[in-house]
Amino acid sequence: MQAYEATLDYARDQDQVDILYSFRERFLFPRHNDRDVHYFCGNSLGLQPKSVAYLMQAELDDWAKYGVEGHFQARNPWFSYHHLFSERLSKIVGASKDEVVATNTLTVNLHLLMISFYRPKDGRYKIIMEAGAFPSDQYAVETQVRMYGYDPADAIIEIKPREGAYIIEEDDILSAIETAGDSLALVMFGGVNYYTGQFFDLEQITAAAHKVGAYAGFDLAHAVGNIPMRLHDWNIDFACWCSYKYLNSGPGGVGGIFVNEKHASNPNIFRLGGWWGNDEKDRFKMEKGFFPQKNAGSWQMSNAPVFNMVAHNASLDIYDKVGMKALRAKSEKLTGFTEYLLKQVTHLPFEIITPTDPKRRGCQLSLLFKERGREVFDKLTENGVVADWREPNVIRIAPVPLYNTFEDSYRFYEILMGIQ
Repeated sequence: MQAYEATLDYARDQDQVDILYSFRERFLFPRHNDRDVHYFCGNSLGLQPKSVAYLMQAELDDWAKYGVEGHFQARNPWFSYHHLFSERLSKIVGASKDEVVATNTLTVNLHLLMISFYRPKDGRYKIIMEAGAFPSDQYAVETQVRMYGYDPADAIIEIKPREGAYIIEEDDILSAIETAGDSLALVMFGGVNYYTGQFFDLEQITAAAHKVGAYAGFDLAHAVGNIPMRLHDWNIDFACWCSYKYLNSGPGGVGGIFVNEKHASNPNIFRLGGWWGNDEKDRFKMEKGFFPQKNAGSWQMSNAPVFNMVAHNASLDIYDKVGMKALRAKSEKLTGFTEYLLKQVTHLPFEIITPTDPKRRGCQLSLLFKERGREVFDKLTENGVVADWREPNVIRIAPVPLYNTFEDSYRFYEILMGIQ
């Protein structure tokens, strides 16, 4: 077990030996009273990489220089711009480059994927998801079910924590899948629950879904860039994510899709057609007939929003240099240190509802307040701490290993200790 100390000297010593410490300098921090804030909100919106401005100017220059010919003559030709991302994304999520594509936004992608993988028939129409999933997921699943004429109260099975608990037991998920049996069409979970920070066992859930003949898909908004994954090896059918949280790709940044190669290469898997999803060699023939690419790119709809994707390009360059293994090693230590410090704060009425086992969480810690939660959050803000308030009574913090330091966590603890 890691031996932590609640001292500034200890925090600074850890920063001295942190091999990722210098990457902090690649990001821009908001300011508070002429100092960088203590930024713990990367699970909501990541910081801006400093290289974004340079890369954006390069695209603006190419637009000015080439006009429409920039589609083929720009330094990063716009026609194939999305190809810049697949290999780097594949390393982050554990897939082949043909199984991933940067396109659209998260909920758009979820709808497109559900249209392919939620095809209820012959009594197989139910969907299992976690209770208290992010609202956008709830809305997507609800409306997909209604589209086929089913009642969400009947078709959607929600798995919730046991009485008096905050996290969902894996056994309860597996039991619900087995019980649903051949009525189950799809398991659609968040990889990491946005409220508690719980990371689910995606491999085990997928295997259970397949055993009863259902598909398994995941919203990885809070998992991608946070926890190493092996989507291909885990035999997951599909997944989607946003890029503006841990992937630091800007508000509304381009989303991403994973489709297992056994489906992506199968033209008989139905998907909605758009010209950027069509076979590239025939894209400009302007003829009838949708012939999907034999990869995840076939779920694209329209041409790449290049300016929107510039920040994604900048951030993935950083991820490529760091690698998920080193990121995860620091994350476990930094999150563990932050958790240790929070447990020293005994005068404020909160408990940590995120799992204590590092294998069941990423870098987020959720603090559930019995009272005074909003008051504490406001005082943190007044003292230059950027955290995240979630109704009705949770403060979420995320010590992101890419740009947060051990001293950041100590200063946060110091400020909390000063709140009376």
